Amino acid sequence: MFLAWSEIKRNKLRFLLITSILLLVSFLVFFLSGLANGLASMNRESVDKWDADAILLTEESDKSLYQSALDKAEADVLGADETAIVGQMGSIANNGDVKQNVIMFGIDPDEFIMPKVTDGDAEFTVENGVIAADALKDDGFKIGDMLELSSSDTKLEIVGFTDQARFNAAPVLYMNLEDLQKLKFGDAAEINEDIVNAVVIKDKNWSSLKAPDDMEIIEMETFIENLPGYTEQNMTLTYMIYFLFVISAAIVAIFLYVLTVQKISMFGLMKAQGISSGYLAKSVVAQTFILALIGVVVGFGLTLLAGSFLPSAVPVQFDLPTMIIYGLILIVVAILGAVISVWTIIRIDPLEAIGG
Repeated sequence: MFLAWSEIKRNKLRFLLITSILLLVSFLVFFLSGLANGLASMNRESVDKWDADAILLTEESDKSLYQSALDKAEADVLGADETAIVGQMGSIANNGDVKQNVIMFGIDPDEFIMPKVTDGDAEFTVENGVIAADALKDDGFKIGDMLELSSSDTKLEIVGFTDQARFNAAPVLYMNLEDLQKLKFGDAAEINEDIVNAVVIKDKNWSSLKAPDDMEIIEMETFIENLPGYTEQNMTLTYMIYFLFVISAAIVAIFLYVLTVQKISMFGLMKAQGISSGYLAKSVVAQTFILALIGVVVGFGLTLLAGSFLPSAVPVQFDLPTMIIYGLILIVVAILGAVISVWTIIRIDPLEAIGG
C-alpha cells in the first residue's frame, strides 16, 4: 500500500485522469439507477400504495387492466379477506391553463384502496369530485379546479390531493365508481353499472382462491411487470448499467496496462533487487482500489448533490442500498481490470527488462 500511495502522490496528474474517468462512469451508473427507480415508480406508485396481494382480471385481457371487464359481483364470490373494485378510464384533463394526461380510477370509498388525502377533503364531497395525484400540483392544478375532459362534456372538480398516485406514468384521479360509470358509458351507464375493470385482492393466501370461469387471479408484482413498457424500460436501463460496468473495467485495464508497459524497466530493476512479483502485483491492485474508491465516493456524492437540484419533472429516485451495491461492483470490476497489468508484471524478466 505504501508503494501504491507513494506513486500516486508522485504522478498526481496521470492518476487523476484515471480517477476522473471512474468518477464519470460511477456518476452515470448512479444516475441511471436513480432514473430506473424513478421511472419504475411512476408506473407503479398507485398500485404499490394499494398494498394489495393480487388482482382479478379476465383471461382475455392478457393481464391488462385496460382490456379487462367483469361484473363487480365477482368480488363477493372470491372469499378473500378483503376486496376492492376498480373501474378505469384514461383521458386528458384541462383546468383552463394546463392539459395533462390522467388515469381515472372509479372506486368504492368504503374499500381499502381509498387513498389517504394529503390536502383537501378526505371524501368525494360533491358529484364528480376527484382526489388527484400530488404530481398535478407541480403542473398548476389546485383544489377547486374544474377539469374539462377530452373524452366527455362532464366537468370534474378537484376536492383533494393524495401522494404516490401515478399509474403507467400518468397522474391518477380517484373518483366515485358511479361517477366514473356515467363518464365511461354515458347513456348506457345504468346498463353497465356493475361492470368494472378489476377486483383488487388483499389476502396473503390469495393463491388458494378459485377464480371464476374465464378469469384469472394474478399476483400484484406480475400485474405490474405486464404494464405497457414497464419491463422493457427497466431492462433497457439495467443493461445500460451492466455495460457501464464492462466499460469501467476496460478503461482501467487499458490505462493501467499502458502505465505498466512504461514502467517495465523499473519493475525489472525492482525485481533484480529482490522485490517479489507478488509485492508489485499487490501494489498495482492497491493503486486500483484507491483510485476506484476515490472515484466512486466522489461520484456518489456528486450524484446526490445533482439530484437535489433536478426539477420534479425529472423522474429520478435514488435508492441508497442499490447505489452502494453498484459502487462496490464498480470497485470490484476496476480491480478485475487490473488483472492484465498484474499478469504483465509477473511475466517481466529482470535481465531482459534492464537490458532492453
